[in-house]
Amino acid sequence: MALSSPGIGSGLDIQGIVSQLVKLEQRPLAKLQTDAANYQARLSAFGQLKSQIANLNDQAARLADPSTFTGLTLTSGKSSAVNGRITSTSQATPTQFTVGVSQLAQAQSTVSAPVAAGSDLSGTLNISIGNTSDADSFGPAVSVEILETDTLSDVARKINEANAGVTATVLNDAQGQRLLVRSADTGEDNGFRITATGSTGLSDLAYDPFGPPTTTTLAQAGLNTAATINGVSISSANNTFDDIVPGISLTVSEVTPADSPVLITVAQDKAAVRTAINNFVQSYNALNDALAEMTRYNPADQTAGTLQGDATAVGIQTALRRLLGGKESAGSSFNYLSDLGISFQADGTLRVDNARLDAALTDLDDVQRYFAATDGATGLAVRLQSFTEGMLSASGVLTTKEQSIKSSIDRNTREQERLAERVSRTEERLLAQYSRLDTQLAQLTALSNFVSQQVVLWNNQTNR
Repeated sequence: MALSSPGIGSGLDIQGIVSQLVKLEQRPLAKLQTDAANYQARLSAFGQLKSQIANLNDQAARLADPSTFTGLTLTSGKSSAVNGRITSTSQATPTQFTVGVSQLAQAQSTVSAPVAAGSDLSGTLNISIGNTSDADSFGPAVSVEILETDTLSDVARKINEANAGVTATVLNDAQGQRLLVRSADTGEDNGFRITATGSTGLSDLAYDPFGPPTTTTLAQAGLNTAATINGVSISSANNTFDDIVPGISLTVSEVTPADSPVLITVAQDKAAVRTAINNFVQSYNALNDALAEMTRYNPADQTAGTLQGDATAVGIQTALRRLLGGKESAGSSFNYLSDLGISFQADGTLRVDNARLDAALTDLDDVQRYFAATDGATGLAVRLQSFTEGMLSASGVLTTKEQSIKSSIDRNTREQERLAERVSRTEERLLAQYSRLDTQLAQLTALSNFVSQQVVLWNNQTNR
């Protein structure tokens, strides 16, 4: 197999010559690669803008929603004793009332006398649930079969497995084992009665307020929560009151002094509105800063932002400032953002004056009219939401811009591929040409050397 090394025959630096010529051919490729990097940077920049405008749209949607301004908050003068929550803003209204608690709900519980080890506990326990002051209130009994070989722990386990509305536990004390039984739920109507048929040992575990006494005694009667709202008595089987006051759930956990009921205040949730406004301002400022950075030009070092001079980016920046700086006519006493304490700064960002905003929030209805509007009018947030949704839509300016840049990237990629192929063919052609030249020069050099040798021989013969 013949080996080839261009330049050996002629002494020419063929690889260097071809390399320099190829570099000349590659100059347009370098520009295409630079253009591709710029396209990718611009596509990334518009992707960032799209994300931030989507966030601004979310914040505008929050302020455009009337429910943002109709939220309520509940506070308790002593949350350790009485607390609550809003369950329905459509039913609850701003109000104040006092809650006094004289008794907490309790579950009925009983305790047996000590049971000697090895006692015969065989028979049947019948457990029913009802109000221990009304024999007719009890429902059907659940039967629990106890075997002669069962221990007191077995009795407790079988009671628990029966799901009869009670729970059982064995207590070991100094006098032996006792059976503790407790209602699964609190309240007067969740008491229990237990009757027994069978062994004497099992009968001692029964508790029936309407029958003969046994060695099992009442430890705690089932009780309802007893409370008052503004002095009016209320009662609950547990420690929760749902919709005693419409749209509000109250939970009590302590008995309160008779002369110190707990004050409950239901008020408009100004904090939620303040948070929504601050989130909107922060979102706009983040977008403004991004646009300012992307469209900047620094004459000192002659550097430019990724989107410097881009008409779309500059147009978005201008439109947003015009929209937020304009006068509203939605029937509110607030005409400008500055009336709410939200002012433009020199760098185009918004700043919130908390004192002025708090003063404006004393009239939430008017703040709602400014942002969300009512009666067919459109507030600032409604119009901003519409504007941002338009930019984000499938036919919006951002989507169109991204598609345009992607098309440019595709064209650039195809141009790079075509140019790279052409450069490759050119390199092959030049190498072939210079290789032939190298061969020809080598042949000429060999011929020249042969002729020179012959001349020398002739001269030597003549001189002799």
